[in-house]
Amino acid sequence: MDTVTAWRDFEPEAAGLPGMSLGELEASGPPTRTAARLWQSGARRVRLPGSTDLRPAANEDPGTAARTVRTLCLVRELTAHAVYVEWELRTAPEADAWRPLNHLQPPQFLSGPPDPESALRTWRKEHYLCKCLWRQGPGFIQIRDRRWGELLRFTVDEPDYQEAIRLLAQGAPASAVPAAILDTFRSERLVGDVGPMVWWFPYRVRRWIQEAMAI
Repeated sequence: MDTVTAWRDFEPEAAGLPGMSLGELEASGPPTRTAARLWQSGARRVRLPGSTDLRPAANEDPGTAARTVRTLCLVRELTAHAVYVEWELRTAPEADAWRPLNHLQPPQFLSGPPDPESALRTWRKEHYLCKCLWRQGPGFIQIRDRRWGELLRFTVDEPDYQEAIRLLAQGAPASAVPAAILDTFRSERLVGDVGPMVWWFPYRVRRWIQEAMAI
């Protein structure tokens, strides 16, 4: 993905007014930096090209898997900035295959689950900002996860685990992370496997929806 299409407003009606279109913007580079650059350029609505396919058969090639992970990380980072993202997603055929992603901006189109329209309605209804996030403290990382309907909290103070998070936040080959650390993250459903790649689900908090003490 080299470019995205962007507008200065969330609402389609406002985005269609003169001067609201930003046209095609460059979107290469690390997802964290790309999302910040798009936000700073005034983008509040972004359309990603193509469709993101999470089926294992579609990501056997390492290059394809890396591109899929980069797209997912960009959606995650744009969600963290409260940018409205237009994107398309195809998951594995399991009914709940979309649920680990329900902290991300819901896609425009969803396929894969047995009843994709119902799944997408639920995703849109239950989505809100700060649903699954992490933040850096002095010597530790705190993770707060509400994707499953209850608040799960994790504190990571081990340096090797913190380094793994920083690596996985951009997406990385599974072989680049110690197996024991990956097993821990997988058991807590904090990472996703895409072919030979692994990516970090939570986004770093960028915009609180309410006062921090209430989160």
